[in-house]
Amino acid sequence: MKRVSLLLSLITMALIFDAQAAAPLPDPASEEFCIAVQKIMASTEMVGQNTLFADMPEYRHSKPKADPHNIYQVVTYRGAMPILVSCKVKGAANLRAVYGDEAAGEQRFCPAITLRVKEQAIAELNEENSPDAAVKVAKFIIVDNEPYMTGMDYLSDFELSFVGEDGAIYINSPGLFHDYDSWTTWILPEKFEGQVYCHLATVDYLKALAKGEIEPGTLITTVDDAPVTPQPD
Repeated sequence: MKRVSLLLSLITMALIFDAQAAAPLPDPASEEFCIAVQKIMASTEMVGQNTLFADMPEYRHSKPKADPHNIYQVVTYRGAMPILVSCKVKGAANLRAVYGDEAAGEQRFCPAITLRVKEQAIAELNEENSPDAAVKVAKFIIVDNEPYMTGMDYLSDFELSFVGEDGAIYINSPGLFHDYDSWTTWILPEKFEGQVYCHLATVDYLKALAKGEIEPGTLITTVDDAPVTPQPD
């Protein structure tokens, strides 16, 4: 019976992932964005209570919780355009530990979300009859960033995009990950356990890069006065 139950759980999680993969990502300026990120990254249907900050220090100091399931989000703008979404969510292993084995499935990482962003940008550009820009986005390379282990590293400045030595445009997706199933859970304070953080480029940002409206090399910062609300162009 246990094997049957496990098989059914795996099938259910696969169906959930297929449904999530078919759905476009929400508006990056909405609370729904990091809720979707939580679902995709932990292969879960759990809906965290998301807080969208309009203040970078509040985001920096926030810590997601599994019970109650609280997650956090902040958006970085260039003028009126959202160019980056930062999410703090919970890991799949942490959700399983609190809510049971069927609560979450495979753990995914930040570059997997950015790949979704890239695919969505290509689709939108084709729908907008901008095939040349769509081809350019298709050539963007999503860096397979290894997640950091400390919040200090996650909050450090970085280039959202850059031109590599090969002339290609690369997109960064830095993040933080703590594996709740790791032995380190025994020695960490609870507020650091099972955390998963991401910095994620937006569809609008990739489209603007492809159209030449923004040059590669955008510097992202989490200082107090970071632009986390839309500004007049």
